[in-house]
Amino acid sequence: MEKATGKVFLVGAGPGDPKLITIRGMECLQACDVVVYDRLASPRLLKYLKAGTKKVYVGKLPDRHTMKQEDINQLLVDLALEGKIVTRLKGGDPTIFGRVGEEAELLQQNGVEFEIIPGITSAIAVPAYAGIPVTHRDLASSLSIITGHESPDKLDQSIYWDKVTNATGTLIFLMGVAKIGYIADQLMKHGKPPETPVALIRWGTRVEQQTITGTLETIEAVVRAADFKPPAVIVVGDVVRQRDKLQWYERKPLFGTRVLVTRARAQSSDLADRIEELGGEPCEFPVIQTREQSSAAAVREVESALLAEERYDWLMFTSVNGVEYFFSWLKRLGIDIRQFHQARIAAVGPKTAEALEKRGLIVESLPVKFQAEGLLDSLHEGLLPGQRVLLPRGDLAREVLPRELALRGLVTVEIDVYETVIEDDQDEDVLQLLIKRKVDVITFASSSTVTNLITVMQRMGVDNPVDLLQSADIACIGPLTAKTAAESGLVVTIQPEDATIDGLIEAIAASRLAKRVPGE
Repeated sequence: MEKATGKVFLVGAGPGDPKLITIRGMECLQACDVVVYDRLASPRLLKYLKAGTKKVYVGKLPDRHTMKQEDINQLLVDLALEGKIVTRLKGGDPTIFGRVGEEAELLQQNGVEFEIIPGITSAIAVPAYAGIPVTHRDLASSLSIITGHESPDKLDQSIYWDKVTNATGTLIFLMGVAKIGYIADQLMKHGKPPETPVALIRWGTRVEQQTITGTLETIEAVVRAADFKPPAVIVVGDVVRQRDKLQWYERKPLFGTRVLVTRARAQSSDLADRIEELGGEPCEFPVIQTREQSSAAAVREVESALLAEERYDWLMFTSVNGVEYFFSWLKRLGIDIRQFHQARIAAVGPKTAEALEKRGLIVESLPVKFQAEGLLDSLHEGLLPGQRVLLPRGDLAREVLPRELALRGLVTVEIDVYETVIEDDQDEDVLQLLIKRKVDVITFASSSTVTNLITVMQRMGVDNPVDLLQSADIACIGPLTAKTAAESGLVVTIQPEDATIDGLIEAIAASRLAKRVPGE
């Protein structure tokens, strides 16, 4: 039976910030069998691929030139003829200097079905992230988008300078950094005043975003003085003056900050979202994985404790994971939560309490100090000798709580409802950022993330992980994690007063703002 032909989605990924991809673009990314991408599409989008999706990079690497466009065109055809669903991920909008027409034409010639999915073009988005609206009622009512990625003789063949120069209020040049002097000279030669404002925005919408400004007369010297490199968007026109008033992205507290997130994959999204909200770039490198107990003995202990006829006076939860896996076990064993109706409920930390409240369960009170010692202090009067406590937690949990409860005469039944193991599926690209010392802050939300990160890096071939990690700020959620980091040889530079994710983020933001040069 002849194999069915696949389909190709030609998708605009947006300008760089992964959250600027369209909903349709994300759907195509999640549905494909193969993704073909280059460096102008955020590699962070690849985490949304389904398991088993093949990744084909066709951009430029230090040891290899960019794949020729003709070869990319043929690659898309070949993959589709194999029956694959292919997403060709292109930076910005694929129809604006993205050569999508050439790719689509060859697909059509070979009878391959395709769709063109528009993206947010860098011509508009990148200036917006630099505080420059490309149109303005009082300054510019039209714009031109022009390629600058050609030699001067080709520029003169493709651009009618005498017409383009004054055709619109704003001129946007894409990929023209190396030709900025020639572009400025041509614009002035054909009537643009030398004092016309110019801005260049490099790696716009990303953590590396850099913006410089000048005039047509001065901009070449400004570019040279800053050693400004491509890729960048060039904006010419009076709208550039709006930048002084409308900067917003570059004023965020974590702008320019790349933060390593080492939490388990299932828990990292909250922290990553907060980092992005504050203008930083989260790099997810989970080094721990939580899962239901695999030990037969541990499973028997859980079943015995949950199916026991004796009633419990307290249910105490020390983590969100403890809550999630506790309810997973109840479902697995067919147990109704009303079986524990006589038990009072306690939780360490607001996130744990929130996880319980989502299930309609209200905790007794929250400790001021979000760890086991604080919980005991807050519940002091309610803890009576002879009471039975069920303590669902992980296999690496501290012994402080059960020990102190026993000293007070309570009977504690500990059950390991989940186990913590090292995460084996690591992102080599993130490791390279660490090796190149391009990570600004490394976060640790538990002692196991500290020890596991060092172990994972050693397994991936790093000889001295501690020395490499110390090139970044080390941020620990609380004193226990900080103690483990210090014992591992790391110098902790950021630690919040409140041992919570919100507290950790606030402490990181305060630290980065304190380091920011005045006027930035």
